[in-house]
Amino acid sequence: MGAGNIQKDQEDDGRTIVDMNVDGMPWYVPGDEDREKGAGRHDEMSPEDFRTYRFAALKAALLVALVFGTVFFLFLLFCDYIWFR
Repeated sequence: MGAGNIQKDQEDDGRTIVDMNVDGMPWYVPGDEDREKGAGRHDEMSPEDFRTYRFAALKAALLVALVFGTVFFLFLLFCDYIWFR
């Protein structure tokens, strides 16, 4: 069960899980083909997708503000009715 025990039935299917072509490493290849393939792809959001994204971000921000506001209000009530009596 050591690091040398690799299952024999596993085969390399050619997928890249993590790109190990890192600048500064001895095996670094500048301008690698795999890196350039993904660099040119740019998916732009449609106006409807952008509106949906913006509305979801606004809902998340309002939820966080509501939680903080509620905790602050409860702290003020605690101070007024319990702590400062």
